[in-house]
Amino acid sequence: MDLRLGAAAQATDEEQAAVASVLGPPETGWDGGQRTAADGHVAYGGHAARARRHLLLPVLHAVQEQIGWISPGALDYVCARLTIPPAETYGVASFYALFRTTSSPAAVVHVCDDLACRVNGAERACEEMERRFGAEGASADANGTGITWQRSPCLGQCDRGSAAMIQHAGADPARTGLAPFDPAQVRRALAPAEPGEPVPPLVPQTAGDRSSLRLLRRVGLIDPGSLDSYRAAGGYEMLRRAVAAGPQAVIRELKDAKLLGRGGAAFPIAVKWEAVATNPVRPHYVVCNADESEPGTFKDRVLMEEDPYALVEALTIMGYTCGAEQGYIYIRGEYPLAEARQRHAVDQARDRGFLGPDVMGEGFAFDIEVRRGAGAYIAGEETALINSIEGKRAEPRNKPPFPAQVGLFGKPTAINNVETLLCVPEILRIGGPAFAQIGTDSSTGTRLFCLSGCVERPGLYEYEFGVTLRQMIDEAGGVRGGRPLRAVLLGGAAGSFVGPDALDTALTFEAVRAIGATLGSGVVLVLDDTVDMTDLLRRIARFFRDESCGQCVPCRLGTVRQEELLGRLLRGTPIGSAEQELALLDDIAMVARDASICGLGQTAVGAAQSAVRLGLVGVAGTGGAPTRGNGKEPA
Repeated sequence: MDLRLGAAAQATDEEQAAVASVLGPPETGWDGGQRTAADGHVAYGGHAARARRHLLLPVLHAVQEQIGWISPGALDYVCARLTIPPAETYGVASFYALFRTTSSPAAVVHVCDDLACRVNGAERACEEMERRFGAEGASADANGTGITWQRSPCLGQCDRGSAAMIQHAGADPARTGLAPFDPAQVRRALAPAEPGEPVPPLVPQTAGDRSSLRLLRRVGLIDPGSLDSYRAAGGYEMLRRAVAAGPQAVIRELKDAKLLGRGGAAFPIAVKWEAVATNPVRPHYVVCNADESEPGTFKDRVLMEEDPYALVEALTIMGYTCGAEQGYIYIRGEYPLAEARQRHAVDQARDRGFLGPDVMGEGFAFDIEVRRGAGAYIAGEETALINSIEGKRAEPRNKPPFPAQVGLFGKPTAINNVETLLCVPEILRIGGPAFAQIGTDSSTGTRLFCLSGCVERPGLYEYEFGVTLRQMIDEAGGVRGGRPLRAVLLGGAAGSFVGPDALDTALTFEAVRAIGATLGSGVVLVLDDTVDMTDLLRRIARFFRDESCGQCVPCRLGTVRQEELLGRLLRGTPIGSAEQELALLDDIAMVARDASICGLGQTAVGAAQSAVRLGLVGVAGTGGAPTRGNGKEPA
């Protein structure tokens, strides 16, 4: 392996200390230590060196948290310690949006300008940030503030409107989420007199009758930092029940419950778990996908912040059932509070014997490691997430083979998101057949909906499958200010727009599919008649262009061509005619659906197609009036 190290400047003492905080001190000259005579006669590497590749992401996080960016010298030192070629290490560091490979100030403010925040004043916040701290991306020296800022895709704080996250590097690094966001908060957040209490999420149903709540029933009632509080509310009783029944009985309950995944693909969970449990290849792994980056989605964040021990218990049940001894919780880097509480819950569970070599004295081993992502929407795809944990670029793999056959570290792996996993203890509590009686025959149980946008009471809601959009919006107080409803975006940027005529559609997998839409990750973004649909559609197109990993041509080029095409249509300057442009949009969508490696490319054009089909965006030459400003004025 030719490392070709050779940065002009060596890693500083601080950078080396940051790397050592993850990897420990170097032992020989071959991994960045002092050269000795023995090093001229023996080299260390091979499998032992490659087995540490998965630590690359934590090491890069450690360096940036200490210095504020990843310098060429630090990158070289990381390569020497992990024996990874610099081209590969740079490829990983430059892949993720939260890593910086050029000189940066210690404080960087990420201001969300994505869909839900855009509807709630994100542009005004960005204008104020520019007035206070200079243009986006301006160096700290240029603006004289020691702070730089940049626009960000969704930060998962959609329930509170405009949002921002501050990364602050140094001896005491911190990431701070601010929602709702006011630029005047920035300096106070960088030097707080004393840490403030985190603002609780908006879960309106917990203020009233909780009898219908299942996944949210403990939110606001237990202390998320106390294992004893969780156990007093029935915590770990379902793990004991699972162990007493055995792995096959747990899988049988999941089959009886007809539980489908809540991440968007709606795959039967029992099939996935059974495929891993019965695979003779060892070891097995289980992974919780907590990298919810779909614009408009925040349900997993709320569960991890308010009920973190439930996720630890659910993942332990999954590990026991699938025959795994190691599990991972992969949390997106924009969720500092959720990560902190989840790490604390894992540590407490391990200290109290609920994780480790002999879980609860029941004779099986299982442990959990929390991994932080670094800003990549594509990492939510299960094979891309596997690559990210392994220390590679978060690019999806071709399937088959599926993770149940060849997953994390090449071994059988089961992956589910937070909401899906928290359904499992509920199934064990009431029984699979009883769970199947909730909702509809094909969509069983309850579903979490992330309600945001132009609605009186935004927040996280839990309903049985079969509730209608009208019922949900009415119970949230209706459209804000009593204005007319223009459209609802279902499923996030990868979903579809539906009009007021879909308000009485039952929210089930099958009913929503029948109208050409999808529930996706549970996003319900309400849009009134003041929303600039042209602006919103441009943001969706830019989001997919930026978030495409670039691995496959249909997605890499298709997302760019979509943005260009929409720009021409919305400016009223089509190539040929508007009808020809719309036919081209359909062609792009068809090719992306059929030939993209993963769901990002396959769904990237869906929102634009649905918006044009519903006439939400006027297109010159098609009989619709182009819109500008607030979306009501004729161009």
